[in-house]
Order: sequence, then C-alpha cells, then structure tokens
Amino acid sequence: MAASKNLPNSSSLLTLIAIVIVIAALYFGRAIFIPIALAVVLTFLLTPFVTWLERCRLGRIPSVFFVLALSFLLIGSVSWKVSGQVMETVGQLPSYRNNIHRKIQSLRVPKDGDLSKAAATVRDLSRELAAASPQDSSSTLDRSLRGKEQNTQPARPIPVQVAEPQSDELDYARAFIGPLVSPFETAGMVMVFTLFMLVKREDLRNRLIRLAGQGRLHVMTEALSDGSQRLSRYLLLQFLINVGYGLLFGVGLYFIQVPHALLWGALAVVLRFLPYVGTLIATALPVALAVAIFPGWHQAILTFGLFVILEVVISSFVEPWLCGAHTGISSLAILVTSIFWAMLWGPVGLILSTPLTVCLILLGRYVPQLEFLEVILGDEPVLAPEAHYYQRLLALDEEEANNIAHAHLKEKPLASFYDSVLIPALTLAQQDRHMDALDEAREKFIFRSTRGLIEELGEGEMDLPTPSSEQDGALESGVMNAELPAMEIACVPARDEADELVAMMLAQLLQQSGFSARPIPIGTVADMLTQVSDPDLRVVCVSALPPSAFGQARSLCRRLRTRSPKLRIILCLWNSNDGTKVEERLGSEWADAVCTTLAEGLAQARLALVSVTSIEITAPAATTSGSGLF
Repeated sequence: MAASKNLPNSSSLLTLIAIVIVIAALYFGRAIFIPIALAVVLTFLLTPFVTWLERCRLGRIPSVFFVLALSFLLIGSVSWKVSGQVMETVGQLPSYRNNIHRKIQSLRVPKDGDLSKAAATVRDLSRELAAASPQDSSSTLDRSLRGKEQNTQPARPIPVQVAEPQSDELDYARAFIGPLVSPFETAGMVMVFTLFMLVKREDLRNRLIRLAGQGRLHVMTEALSDGSQRLSRYLLLQFLINVGYGLLFGVGLYFIQVPHALLWGALAVVLRFLPYVGTLIATALPVALAVAIFPGWHQAILTFGLFVILEVVISSFVEPWLCGAHTGISSLAILVTSIFWAMLWGPVGLILSTPLTVCLILLGRYVPQLEFLEVILGDEPVLAPEAHYYQRLLALDEEEANNIAHAHLKEKPLASFYDSVLIPALTLAQQDRHMDALDEAREKFIFRSTRGLIEELGEGEMDLPTPSSEQDGALESGVMNAELPAMEIACVPARDEADELVAMMLAQLLQQSGFSARPIPIGTVADMLTQVSDPDLRVVCVSALPPSAFGQARSLCRRLRTRSPKLRIILCLWNSNDGTKVEERLGSEWADAVCTTLAEGLAQARLALVSVTSIEITAPAATTSGSGLF
C-alpha cells in the first residue's frame, strides 16, 4: 500500500525533473534549437503553398525549391531595403537635434509659474536643513583633519600598468565580423532545415507516430492532424493579417509624409507577432521620428491616430472574423509564455512564443502526463458550470454562486439550468456527503443557498422545454383543457433534503406549465403518504437523487402502489445514466414511468394526466364511486 501511494509522487517528481532538463537543454542548446523552431514554423507556414503547387502537377522538389526561393528572395529584398533605410535614418539623426531641442524647451515649465516657485521653495528649505545639520559639520572637520594627516605622510608610488600587445588581426576581425555573420549562419541553417522538412514531411510524420508507439496510432494521428491544421491556419492567417496591417500602416505614413514608410511598415509586420507590445513598439518609433523631424505636432498625432484606427479595426473585427474568437491560449498565459521564451531565446523566442505555446497546449491535450499544460495555458473553462457552482458554495460564497447561475440563465432556459447545473451540483454534494467529506455546516449552507435560489428563480418568467408533437396533440384535446385544472400532481422526495430540492424544481416547472402541482416537504414516509392522500391527486412524481436514493425510492413507490393502485407513479431518478435499466430493475408494477431529467418529467406528467383524464371520461363510474383513490 505504501508503495502504491508513493507512485503518484514519484511520477510527479520525474515529470518535474524532465521539465527542468528540457528547459536547460533549450537554453544551452539554443544555437541549434532556434533554427529548428524557425524552420518548423516556416514549414507549417509554407506547406499550404507547396501542397497547392503539387496539386498543379509541379512535383514535390520543384515546388519546394520554388516556394523557398521566392520566400527567401522576398525576405532578403525587404531586409536589404529596410537595413538601408535604417542606416539612412541613423545618419540623419544629428540634423534633427535643433528641432528636438526646441520641442523639449516648449515642454518645460515656465520659471515664473506656481510649480517652479514651489520647487524653488523646496530646494531652499533643503539647503537650509543641510547647512544646519550637525553631522555635516562634524564630517567636514573630520575631512579637514584627514587631509592634514595625508599631507604629512610621504607620497606613495603610483603603480604603472604596462599595456599588453593587442591581439592579432585575425582575432580582431573575428570579434568584429562575428556578430554580423551570426544572422547569416542562422538564416542558412533555417533554410536547410526548412528544405528537408518540406521535402520529407510525410517521413517526419511517420517517424513521430512510430516514436509514440504502435498502440497509440489513433491518438498520435489525431494530435498531428489537429496540431498541423491549427498551426498552419493560425500562422498563415496571422501572417496575412500582419502583412495587411504593415501595408496599410506604411501607406498611411507615406501620405502623412513620415520618411522611410517602407521601414516602418516592415517593422510593423514583424513586431506584430510580438504579443501586446509589438504594435506599440512599431508605432512608437515613427511617432518619435515625426516629433524629431517636423516643427509641429500634427504629423505625430496623425501617426498615432493611424495606429489607433488600424488596431481597433483589425484587432476587434478582422482577426476575430478570420482567426476566430481565440487561439486557445489564455491572455495571462500569452504574457507569461512570451516572457519565458524571451528569456530563453531572446527576441526570436518572443516572436515564436505563441506558436510554441500552441504546441505545448496540444501536448497537454494528448499526452496524459502533460495534461497540466492545457489546464495552465489553455483558455477553456477549467471547471464545469456545475462544479464551479458547487465549489463556490463549498467556499461559502453564495454571491458568486448566484452570479454563475444568472450567467448561465442568460444563454439557457431555466429547465436546462436545473438539469445541467443545479441537479449535477446537488449530486456532487450528495457524493461528498455519503463519503463523509462534507461537514454539517457546509451541507446546511449548500441546501439553504440552493433553496433560496430556486425560490428566487420561481418568481420570474421561465422558458420551459417544448413538448414533443405527440404530447402537443394530447394537450390540445378538449378533454385535457377542461379537466386538468381539477387534478393535482404531487412531487414527493424519496429520502433527504436534496431530493426535496429537485422536487421543488419539478413542481415549479409544472406550475409554470399550467398544472396544479405542489412539492411535499421531507419527513417520515408515513407523513408524506398522509400528505398525498387527496381525492384530487392523480399523479405522484417520486424525486430521487443518486448515488444512494434508488432503494428508498423503490420502497416508496411500492408503498404508494399498495395504498393507491390507480395512482399514476413516475419515478424521477435524476441525473441517472440509463433510465431503461432503472425501469427494468424497478419493475413496471411499481411505477408507470421512469425519467432522468426535468424535461422528461414534465412530458411524463402530461402524458399521465392525459391517460387519467381519458379513463375517467370513458368510465365515469370508476371515478365517482367510493371515497377516491385512497
């Protein structure tokens, strides 16, 4: 037993050690992993174009070479032009010095203003306090004494360092040219990796499937399909959106007359891949240039206004329309992962943070040991509505629990809320109560809060489930409309307060449907049987909430049937998986129908009343003789 208990802890420890090793490998091996990651991203981005050329009968290798050559030619041309404009902009900065100085002078506070006078007063007071400080006077005396002592001491020799001969020209050239050659080395590695990944993409896919094992073919196939489709679609659409954004931004800057519009447009395309801060940086640079060049503020304001308009239109309308409402990553996770990848790989990691995070979420979705990644990074609700509602009641937070209920009711009708949220939440409470995991105070709070919510919702208007066409036909009959108001439906709890709460829900929905229904409060079986001894009563719904209410419900149905053979009994075993199996276990002689949801309960109550009404109309003697059903 002790060994089995230690298994989860050892598994978690091994997972943590593996994560640390992977992070260390990614950091120290970034010279290799960065080109591979860039090649993977480019492969997903360019695969649709290569596939399209292959469908045009061009062939695999010619298609790959054509797409790669065109892509790197376009990237190289734009980079060369942009680098030239960068050098030109840097060279012209000294000529903007006078204009920048005038702008700074115009922003300064006048000397005769109130703020300047207040600052001068503070400076004078600080000077007077410093002059009156005794510590300063003593420190001045100490400094004078130390000065006299130093003058009396003999002068020490000054150490002289002999300059070492400079390194040879080869080392100097390597130190100077190395940083310039590094980007070209990375670009060459990316090109080679991308070439082989595009040519051998099916082989790589098969190797990944073989690596996962033959027993997990379905999982790996689904994971690769989902990952490739999501990443390809995201990267392609994001690239097209960023290119459109950069094009519009550059054209706008050209008409505003900001120099080097191509440079700022290209930077906007690249920097917009950076979450949150990319567009701000891409806008801050041309705004600063407009402030430095032009004598007024008109061009700078227009540049910032262009950014605001483009960002609002593209971020609020274009991206949700093309990419969907979300990428599958939570907002906080985007921020945290951006910092994480930037610390690992620098600016390249910042650009690749979103695609890499999507890959991590897919790993968490399909690898059980990494499920925590999807929980931490994904934007899907972690808790189901019923679990969320129950958890807030466990925390004694009635206000937030009611907020969850009202938020669900904005999208779903009340019967659906009862069936999908409130009844499952009570089932969770019943499970914890039977395992002695729920203390008495919380149990009372949960039932009291849920009862108050049911009563509150019963006062408003409800959207009830629509009956089937067969039930509609029964309800439209003249006998139904004439006789139903005089008949009652009793909703009887089988065992405890949770059963009583669901019986309240059913009675509430029946009353809103126009039936005469009343919930029976929980009590002893004899008391509840006494309360349903009414001549006008025709149908009884026994409310039973799993996990352990079936035996009590069956016993109650038997006693009801024994006392009232003509009574229509509906066993409502809420939230049960299979009502047919329950009906077979119960037996048709003890209950006329079995239902598992409120919608089914409403339908069965309607049909039971229709059946009773038809029998009483065709055989009036059976209903008028004697003292009633009991």
